Amino acid sequence: MVATILVVEDEPAIQELITYNLQLAGHRVVCAETGEQAFSLIKHELPDLILLDWMLPGASGVDVARRLRAAERTKLVPIIMLTARTDERDKLLGLETGADDYITKPFSPRELIARIKAVLRRRAPQMTDDMVSMGELRLDPVSRRVTGGGQPIELGPTEFRLLHFLMTHPGRVHSRAQFLDQIWGDHVFVEERTVDVHIRRLRKALEESGLDEMIQTVRGAGYRMSAD
Repeated sequence: MVATILVVEDEPAIQELITYNLQLAGHRVVCAETGEQAFSLIKHELPDLILLDWMLPGASGVDVARRLRAAERTKLVPIIMLTARTDERDKLLGLETGADDYITKPFSPRELIARIKAVLRRRAPQMTDDMVSMGELRLDPVSRRVTGGGQPIELGPTEFRLLHFLMTHPGRVHSRAQFLDQIWGDHVFVEERTVDVHIRRLRKALEESGLDEMIQTVRGAGYRMSAD
């Protein structure tokens, strides 16, 4: 799946190298040179992951990470710190501020992509290309195919993303507002009842396979998906 990655790096050569390799891996890249530029971009669109350099002009990457973790809107966005510091105390400091991983410069593009994939798999599994299974339901993000009991299930693009998100977060209840943020993006204005419309469409598509009851309504809270 295509992830939107915010690269906060003030060295042009490194920023360009990272951008090139991330785009080569199929990701969408947004760049900032300072923490303030990063926060300005985040106001318009929440990224799926942030690559954050430790040494930035103005506020350091550590300070930026603290602000990101303290804000309700950004506290769950995965963060990978980039730094030339090799001291173990620095690494611990970066992780203690809320970073999910820490990469020491210089690093290979292959290592960077592997670290990003690992963090996304752990923190945002709906952004990976891993096959997902739940009971008799199978979803392949690469081919965009869904099967129920071995039979193909046709879904529209929004229903596909909705099902992928539900299947990668089994048993967890999500509110309509959370679905809007994750499926449509928090920078797009869509009414909450739109979620109900697409949930109904998804259930209808799963009905023929007898799997529609896997999507459960939790009164006053939202929806969850369970194979039980």
